[in-house]
Amino acid sequence: MPESMGSAKASPPQAKGGSGRVAALVDRLVAWMARHWLAIFNTIVAVFIALPFLAPVLMHLGLTRAGTLIYTIYSPTCHQLPERSFFLFGPSGAYSTAELETMRALPAGLSIFQREMLRYIGNPEIGYKVAFCERDVAIYGAILLAGLLFGAVRARYQRDGKRIPKLPLKAYALMSLPMVIDGATQLFGLRESTWWLRLLTGGLFGAATVWLAYPYVQEAMEDVVRTSPTRAHPQTGQSSTSEV
Repeated sequence: MPESMGSAKASPPQAKGGSGRVAALVDRLVAWMARHWLAIFNTIVAVFIALPFLAPVLMHLGLTRAGTLIYTIYSPTCHQLPERSFFLFGPSGAYSTAELETMRALPAGLSIFQREMLRYIGNPEIGYKVAFCERDVAIYGAILLAGLLFGAVRARYQRDGKRIPKLPLKAYALMSLPMVIDGATQLFGLRESTWWLRLLTGGLFGAATVWLAYPYVQEAMEDVVRTSPTRAHPQTGQSSTSEV
């Protein structure tokens, strides 16, 4: 009887040890993500940008089901208007509404909301559009490029023992204003923007977003690594917050 009681008392420490191993694994995973958050962010953005360009490639190769799936997945993130999107595998990389109507790709006289609901993808004669608009190409492209630049700048500031300066909110609002004006004026039919203006204003907004947000994310991740039980590098015993 005493032996059975002793064996019964020995089981809780085993359970505790198992949960402790799980907790240690979670700690290591969180610390790893905190050290490499920038590489994770940049990879996610790169994939997010690549898939919309893959959609017209798939359509061109005749893999219409896979291409249509990408268009559908990205439809909640963008209006996907053909006159505001880049085209691949056609005679032109971009078309105006009038050009699309002349080529009978779009019915004449549709409102902007009707053209959005139409979800026109393209055809072999004029090419197939990228799965998000020109401005989104610029926004996410700038976020990716600015993220890569942030990694280089971060390393230099960390060598000097300094923090990357944050973009003030007023400056962020000022850098976002061109996109707001360009988008709002064409939305209400006051004017029609151009592809290069959408790229310029979207790129400015994307770069400003990184400059505003990433320094805060960096400080938060440094705090995670600093307070993590596994903050010491397993080989060097030193913190590796400077890793990308």
